[in-house]
Amino acid sequence: MGGLGKTTLAKMVYNDSRVQKHFELKLWYCVSENFEANVVVRSVIELATNGRCDLPDNIELLKGRLQEVIGRKRFLLILDDVWNEDHRKWEEDLRSLLCSSIGASGSMIVVTSRLQQVASIMGTLPPYDLQILSEDASWNLFSMKAFSNQGAPEQTELLSIGKRIVSKCKGLPLALSTMGGLMSSKQKVQEWKDIAECNISDTSRGKDDVVAILKLSYKHLSSEMKQCFAFCAMFPKDYEMEKDKERVMDLTDKGEYIFNELAWRSFLQDVSVKGCKMHDLMHDLATEVTDECASAQDLIQKKVSLMDVHHVQLSSYEFEEIGGLLKDTSSLRTLLTQSDHKDLSELKNMRSLRALRCERSSIIHSQLINTKHLRYLEIVNSPIVKLPDSLCMKKLSHIYLLGTRRLKRMPPNLRLLHNLRTLTKFVVDTRDGCGVEELKDMRQLGNHLQLCNLSKVKTGSEANLHEKVNLSNLDLSWTPDFGDGNNEVSDNEEHVLESLKPHDKLRMFRLSGYNGITIPQWMRDQGRFQCIRELEFYHCKKCKELPIIWLSSSLEKLSLNFVASLTTLCKNVEVEAAGYNISPQIFPQLRIMELVGLPDLERWAENSEAEPISQVMFPQLQKLAINDCPKLANLPRSPVLTHLDFSRWSASNPAVIPLGSLPSLVHLGVGALVELLIPAEDQQSQRPLENLRSLNVSSDDFFSTIFNSSKLQPVLRDRLAFLEVLGIYSCNNIVSWPVEELQCLPRLINLDIFMCDKLEGMGSSLEEILPLPRLKSLRIESCGCLLEIPRLPASLEKMVIWGCKSLVVLPDAMDGLTSLEYLSIRWCPRIEEFPHGLVNRLPALKYLQILGCPELQRRCREGGEYFDSVSSIRKKDIPFPATARFSSSSITKFVKKLLPSC
Repeated sequence: MGGLGKTTLAKMVYNDSRVQKHFELKLWYCVSENFEANVVVRSVIELATNGRCDLPDNIELLKGRLQEVIGRKRFLLILDDVWNEDHRKWEEDLRSLLCSSIGASGSMIVVTSRLQQVASIMGTLPPYDLQILSEDASWNLFSMKAFSNQGAPEQTELLSIGKRIVSKCKGLPLALSTMGGLMSSKQKVQEWKDIAECNISDTSRGKDDVVAILKLSYKHLSSEMKQCFAFCAMFPKDYEMEKDKERVMDLTDKGEYIFNELAWRSFLQDVSVKGCKMHDLMHDLATEVTDECASAQDLIQKKVSLMDVHHVQLSSYEFEEIGGLLKDTSSLRTLLTQSDHKDLSELKNMRSLRALRCERSSIIHSQLINTKHLRYLEIVNSPIVKLPDSLCMKKLSHIYLLGTRRLKRMPPNLRLLHNLRTLTKFVVDTRDGCGVEELKDMRQLGNHLQLCNLSKVKTGSEANLHEKVNLSNLDLSWTPDFGDGNNEVSDNEEHVLESLKPHDKLRMFRLSGYNGITIPQWMRDQGRFQCIRELEFYHCKKCKELPIIWLSSSLEKLSLNFVASLTTLCKNVEVEAAGYNISPQIFPQLRIMELVGLPDLERWAENSEAEPISQVMFPQLQKLAINDCPKLANLPRSPVLTHLDFSRWSASNPAVIPLGSLPSLVHLGVGALVELLIPAEDQQSQRPLENLRSLNVSSDDFFSTIFNSSKLQPVLRDRLAFLEVLGIYSCNNIVSWPVEELQCLPRLINLDIFMCDKLEGMGSSLEEILPLPRLKSLRIESCGCLLEIPRLPASLEKMVIWGCKSLVVLPDAMDGLTSLEYLSIRWCPRIEEFPHGLVNRLPALKYLQILGCPELQRRCREGGEYFDSVSSIRKKDIPFPATARFSSSSITKFVKKLLPSC
């Protein structure tokens, strides 16, 4: 896909409603010039998990993680703006990772590029070559922006001039959009004529044309806009800039205006609630027009003078390289750094800083932030316990405290920060100047606010949260930090919570550690949550009711964790008033629901007479996780539900899962005694479970049932044949390999067996090949009694054996695994050798890891009998035996924490 409009077209495809329905997972990654396999794979993992990937730069480890997060989901991956013309980087490193080892049938990768060579290297289908826009399409794109602020009479007068400007853009979308944005700010005819008469470029169509037009548009920015735009050169290409943080750090209303103007004029793109990105040509322009921003490489190679640089962003590695160079500079205004150093004391003389971001530093030196100029401070993933008292400088505007779980003390007298507009965390204390009343007059606070340690508040709060109308997210915690259920119990918690009434436009609200029995009056007002998107309750052990949010037209996520006294999710639901005689639709926009540790919850809904409503519907619910809710015996109707994890510990009667009402189900996780039911009428009217591809089982009873043909309805038994992923967790009634059960899964690709403590694997079945002809990945973890593994199919590509302390030998027939690429053996100390000549008979093996197997490790190290055989394997992780410090029991405990809720 060529041409400068490629990203626009790809975005249209990406956001198309038909695409939304077809793919379970959609990922967009702007590649640009960095096509290294580890960078691309890590980025895809982070997109799929919406979180950070901290694995080392080991492609096999990254590959394993990629397979875990994508699994057999049908995905769409957009690799945007690829420049790589080295076919080896694609064929040898990335093609097999992205095209064959992950995703369900129907997954798709779309590549956009300006280079025909890229299309010939990566394409499996003929490329779609984007031509320049037609004359009509060019005019439509330009005029849509150019005349957005013009009156009708003026439009007519400017039409002919606009046509001349459009012709100079030569059908290039970015040029047309940028020029249209520029002209929307011009009201006078002469201004239009001046720009139309500019000699933009005489070059042929392409990058030079666009850059010339971008320069012209930049020239007409105001000085403040130029400064803001140039500041973006500090960030790498394709960096996702967070709007609330990086809009020149200390601008508020004016910054909002400038941000919107830059976005409208196409200097910023992909604008969302969270942030934005910058087109790489715009990034080139920003780099060209400023000398104040520099990359670490520019500084290392001395391409720029450090005394001229005002803004720097450094990764942890880059900080190690050049951190020492910064200590003597007085010119630096912005420093954004990741550092594994315990402290940043070497930077304490940087007295001119306006913005400072520190990640993972355990000591924030008081002199470093004792500057009259500092406006912005961000401390991320730091184990700091207290902040220096010097923090309370009157000009400080933004304080971000993210991932600071150990923070116990705020500096006193924060009320002196009259300009403070962002404070993400405030830990209440009883010391003078550290109470919640410090926030009383901070009406301009916005974005996110977390109030911690509210158990220290002894009377009604004077925080005046209702006046802080710029807050979008509010987190109230009675513990020192979110998620800890062990807090001091006070007698006035209900009174304190009543006094913490926020404004009525919140988007996210979280309540944690609250021990009151009732909710405050302001939570009973349905209008209070008219804009709410996320609602979370954690460790509210005595609370018996929820806010009235089940009729909310905005709520998309609900998480209830350890609300031990809650009996009914929705109360006073008027069925007739709502107009639904059979199945009232509650939570009309809810997409994700998590219910964990609710021992008394037994009803989804009841009417005003406290009578249960037998059947309710969640029309938009996509993901539902229920864990440790033993009294909840049935599920709501959810026509678009794709993921269901259901676990009921200590339940005496089986729960009923009406699979007929879950036609879109892709993943099912069951850790309880359940009855899968498809009524006869549903079997006739629709195709139940036609999309089911993944099953997790962590219940002895359910495992016996699901694979027993005599206990299942025929339609359910038939659907098992389409499973691609199976996880078996903590099923202690399995002693020998379940060969007979696995025979009904001919399409299975991934098989995980975790913590099946009685699995020995003995029996005649070991002589047979495991009846899974398409199996690609096998993981066996923490099965302490396992003695033998059966013969495995030749299709296997990945094999992981961890924490099997009784296992002595690997299967003799492993030499038939001609497709095996990844082999990891960890904490299996009794395995001392490979089957004779095994490593030499695994032609596809690219990664070998051996940990916690002392004798086998010794034989693979230099001087050992296997060293010559394993030395040819491209990537290995075989340390000296002394580094294997973990026992199988410790790994079992660790793995239990990582298991899904079922």
